[in-house]
Amino acid sequence: MATTAPTAYDVKLAFPLGAFLAVFFLAPLAVLLVLSFQADPKGTAYGLNQYGQFLGDAFSLGVLGNTLLLGLKVTALCLLMGYPVAYAYTRVGPRLKSLIILIVLMPLLTSVVVRTFAWIVILGRQGIVNSALMSMGIISTPLRLIYTDLGLVVALAQVQMPLMVLPLITAIGRIDPNLTDASLSLGSGAWRTFLRVTLPLSLPGIIAGSMLTYAAAITAFITQSLVGGGQMLFMPMYIYQQASTLQNWPFAAAISIIFLVAVLAVVMVFNLLGRLSRGYASA
Repeated sequence: MATTAPTAYDVKLAFPLGAFLAVFFLAPLAVLLVLSFQADPKGTAYGLNQYGQFLGDAFSLGVLGNTLLLGLKVTALCLLMGYPVAYAYTRVGPRLKSLIILIVLMPLLTSVVVRTFAWIVILGRQGIVNSALMSMGIISTPLRLIYTDLGLVVALAQVQMPLMVLPLITAIGRIDPNLTDASLSLGSGAWRTFLRVTLPLSLPGIIAGSMLTYAAAITAFITQSLVGGGQMLFMPMYIYQQASTLQNWPFAAAISIIFLVAVLAVVMVFNLLGRLSRGYASA
């Protein structure tokens, strides 16, 4: 398919967006990058000291690793819970579709602070989960659910669930029903049809949803801070502590750049998997 070169009119239309991007994204990013090369908070010298301090510190590398691992856990849980919801959406009638999409979009219609405090109430020692388990006699003393890795992953998964479900709904909805009908008519069972037809064809939606969910989960400052508590430190809070509490802006800038590079590297991996999945799905 032949492509046409952009005209002067197209360039004029794109200029406001390009100017907005340059002023409010590229310029602050450039300032942040320059700030990260300051060797001390006073800016008397420049070098790679801040990057060396981070990369040579086992504690800082541990915070980065825990943050990236947290994103994987949240993404896996969202995929595990979100795929059946998206699959059911494509198989039910219009009324149930409206109900499902309302439930899926509900987190986006509520403030993230409200949702996070709701999970604190749910997971607390006197919360709904502990009260229900104790009333059924399953436990005798309240479980420690808040300020734990499990509680944080569950809370983040609920908050980010729409980012996983919506791309899955789009991908599964595009699958031709005749393909599954043909597989069933040829003797394949429901599970074999799902594993050999539906799942491979929905891989682009899985990749897109995973990429969105992962990026949102590892940068969810409010949920990480409130549900995770002070005992769990992740990159957003680490950056905040260095910038606001310790006033070490060069080190905070270096942490931000390293975190940005790490996130972009993960996104590039997801993009590569997305290209491979499109080729596999069309094979």
